[in-house]
Amino acid sequence: MNAKRKRYSVLLLFFSISIGLAQGEIKPTEGFSPQIGIMVDMLEEVKALIEEQTRDLSQTETDFLFDEQANSIGAMIMHMAATEAYIQVELLEERQWTDEERSFWELAGGLGEESRTQLKGKPITYYLDLWDGVRKKTLEGLKTKDDAWFAASIDEGMNNHWAWFHILKHSANHRGQIALIKARLPK
Repeated sequence: MNAKRKRYSVLLLFFSISIGLAQGEIKPTEGFSPQIGIMVDMLEEVKALIEEQTRDLSQTETDFLFDEQANSIGAMIMHMAATEAYIQVELLEERQWTDEERSFWELAGGLGEESRTQLKGKPITYYLDLWDGVRKKTLEGLKTKDDAWFAASIDEGMNNHWAWFHILKHSANHRGQIALIKARLPK
């Protein structure tokens, strides 16, 4: 099989699997304004896919580093939760992290050498439960907002919609990294 045909076959297979695993449509989640409801639907879809991808990992798999610059799956999930917690506090609660919150989340906020050595030794459920708690607060906060708030500017060139889109694309990006790490797990 030539290289072009092989790439096409792999792409078609990936697309077929993605369709089979996905819900098939994006629609506003009930209880939210229409635009926020659409974002919630997408955020929840990506989170569910990551949970499905990781929930059965062993401790060794959760902590696995495939090279000296990689991050573990556990650290990446905590990083996604930390990023969402930061946006949640800033935009939904209109405040900054307390010293206690900063102390807890800061390590996971900026993945790197320190997080590689310190974010380990916890089961995958620890990280997924943390993310569940953050998401629960996010959803409670988003229920109190409307589409006018969603479109409102936060800063020059950025609005609330874009900030939550950033959380979505951030999670999707790490989902791909998690897939790569899982593919490199020792057999």
